Amino acid sequence: MAKTAWAETPEKIERWGLFEAVLEATVDGDPFDVELVGVFTDGRMTVRAPGFFDGDGVWRIRFSPPETGSWRWASESPVAALNGRSGRVEAVAPSAGNHGPVGVVEAYHFAHADGTPFRQVGTTSYGWTHQPEAKRRQTLETLKAAPFNKIRMLVTPNAAVSTNTPLSPFVRTGAGETDFDLDRFDPAFFRRLDASVAALGEIGVQADVILFHPYDEASGLNAMSAARDERYVRYVVARLSAYRNVWWSMANEFDILKKSDAGWDRLFQVVRDADPHGRLRSIHNWRRLYDNGKPWVTHSSIQNGSAVLDDARAETYRSVWQKAVVFDEVCYEGSLSERWGDLTGPEMVRAFWHGLIGGTYVGHSECFPQEGGTEGGFWLGEGGELRGESWTRLAFLKSVMEAGPKPGIDPIDKWWEQHLGGVAGQYYLRYFGDAAPTEWAVDVPRDEIVGGERFKVDVIDTWNMTIEPVAGAFVMQKRDDTKYFFRDPARPTISLPGRPWMAVRVTRVD
Repeated sequence: MAKTAWAETPEKIERWGLFEAVLEATVDGDPFDVELVGVFTDGRMTVRAPGFFDGDGVWRIRFSPPETGSWRWASESPVAALNGRSGRVEAVAPSAGNHGPVGVVEAYHFAHADGTPFRQVGTTSYGWTHQPEAKRRQTLETLKAAPFNKIRMLVTPNAAVSTNTPLSPFVRTGAGETDFDLDRFDPAFFRRLDASVAALGEIGVQADVILFHPYDEASGLNAMSAARDERYVRYVVARLSAYRNVWWSMANEFDILKKSDAGWDRLFQVVRDADPHGRLRSIHNWRRLYDNGKPWVTHSSIQNGSAVLDDARAETYRSVWQKAVVFDEVCYEGSLSERWGDLTGPEMVRAFWHGLIGGTYVGHSECFPQEGGTEGGFWLGEGGELRGESWTRLAFLKSVMEAGPKPGIDPIDKWWEQHLGGVAGQYYLRYFGDAAPTEWAVDVPRDEIVGGERFKVDVIDTWNMTIEPVAGAFVMQKRDDTKYFFRDPARPTISLPGRPWMAVRVTRVD
């Protein structure tokens, strides 16, 4: 944190770290309506970072330097006490583990700013930040041991999930469900959100921050005026955009909320324009799809459980919008009677593998009641502990992804139902799902193959988490009976164990 707002001695901050200028002033009127901007420049680029009121006469400006070097900053505000403050920030090389924010690369995949691939294996816990401190700590400890590198989370509470905390995003005016002053933010609530996002960043987890949701009709938080919506969005963006692990999700199940597509377009653009750090932006559907081809959408966040029953259906979303696709909701592993929370562990894992072969990404959650939990008191609603079977198998999947091509897997010969993902001529991954074949023809499509290439083959048990290499190399030759495929004529097939959840990996070795 800055020692003083006007210090000329530069504070050293890692590239992609978080610098914070703290300003103090007493103002007339509503402090949340005070305009404040920090203008940062290194002489080559200029970044205008919005400031925000944090209660008790304190304003903050947060900035994440995109490049190393010396940055000067100055504040701009119509309030004299907040205007013209200045200082310097020295952005130094990032430490180990700081790879920068995540962005979209090669249209369909993700990578950190330093080029490190980001292999999305996400989860959802809507209300974990709204729980008591002990429960929040438990959630963070669980994430440390789990494979998940992104978590979807609501900013505002979900009425269906007990929060066990008195804090609310807006100041309470009474004890009733609707007793909020929607023009007065509660900084204490947002300080807890700040701390939660920072804690996720410390363990390498991206915070997919959901700005709106339809699950709290009584309080009125899901049906504010357009002006209040925009004011709220600007406040959250000012507080969080400097954290390098933030993604923006405009809404969960946007089509249930009573907003027009033009209204969502406007809010998307407000987020884009208010965020000087350019964090990722998406919107999540219920039954009706938003047009993810619009320029302010960086990637698609989709609810569709059937699309990931096979890779060919999953891939279609890529082709339509030509953007990275994350199936953030495909139903969840759990013991509920409702269909959205009754997947078995193998079904949850199956979705990830089919999505992977299709060149997309998938999200997890689970719905098993926890000891002492409330109604809705499972991981999906409150965080805590993981009780399902899928998460350890997803760690295994993640290891396969990390050993695969950079930045990710793309579908191969996709229009001909080959069910192959990878990189043509170099790497092929075939997943069989709940089928149980006893053999597989080691045929590779002709793209990028001329004959004579040598490959190794591994048989992967995705549930039992084993990888068994097939002895010897496979030398590809054009098949005599078709011009579309190559195989090793001496070894046209391999044996498989005749059980479900198997995969085969074919990797070039010369």
